[in-house]
Amino acid sequence: MTAKNDVLEVRGMIEELLPGAKFRIKLENGHEVISHLSGKMRINHIRLGVGDEVKVEMTPYDLSKGRIIYRF
Repeated sequence: MTAKNDVLEVRGMIEELLPGAKFRIKLENGHEVISHLSGKMRINHIRLGVGDEVKVEMTPYDLSKGRIIYRF
């Protein structure tokens, strides 16, 4: 079993931009998480702003942090 297989993907909306390229995201289920950008989004210079809808990848071990993998 690899780490790639046991991730949760959830949709959410960016609520706040935080220092250090981090974002506060309100998920569909009402929870709030602090997320950072994935490497592919950084390489391709994908810009995010407040109100953008994103897909967040989270590990089941720590549900307070996530990684933004897609902007809708």
